[in-house]
Amino acid sequence: MEPRHLSPLDTPPEGIDEPRLIVEHGPARRIAEIVTRPLRSVGYRLVRVRLSASATPVLQIMAEKPDGTMGVEDCEAASIALSPHLDLEDPISAAYRLEMSSPGIDRPLVRESDFRRAMGQEARVELSQPLEGRKRFRGLIEAVETVEGQLVLDLRLPESKDDAEEIVARLVIADISEARLVMTEALIRDSLRREKTETKTRKQAARREKPKGAQSKE
Repeated sequence: MEPRHLSPLDTPPEGIDEPRLIVEHGPARRIAEIVTRPLRSVGYRLVRVRLSASATPVLQIMAEKPDGTMGVEDCEAASIALSPHLDLEDPISAAYRLEMSSPGIDRPLVRESDFRRAMGQEARVELSQPLEGRKRFRGLIEAVETVEGQLVLDLRLPESKDDAEEIVARLVIADISEARLVMTEALIRDSLRREKTETKTRKQAARREKPKGAQSKE
């Protein structure tokens, strides 16, 4: 199969410009600045940049369409779109390997819409600064709301033997350094159900667009 070469889009898809609330620091941040625009031009948005510190660095760029999907062909197309910009800017002095990937089921949460779509799911959250002596939290995403001008995440923590009541941690999203979903059975079921619905929707759209008199191969 030949890799897809995508042309810049005349009309960017809805949601592509939603800002990330959790971003990189150091060299990864510079790389994120380089790749954001070329990704956008072909219909993808950046999720995360990771740069390993191994002998031969691996540059992992995670991207997606605004609807959250990202197939193998999309990764190939995005890689082709990014390579000339990375070659020109040359942000990494040593030889490195580029790795394009989708967010996956246990995806990082970096935008407001990510947190809202993940309502009711379990997540791991790490803060940039401790809250009451604690930086790491794990629990169910119960709410995402604006409080006193700040976007906050309500995370329902598991009950402990010492607690008579469940605890809800209120975390300011601007203070979060990393957040991602936890791979659970509920998350896998939800992902499979959503994928089935999206596949059905695509097939229905394809039937509507099929020229009159065309034979179906299904």
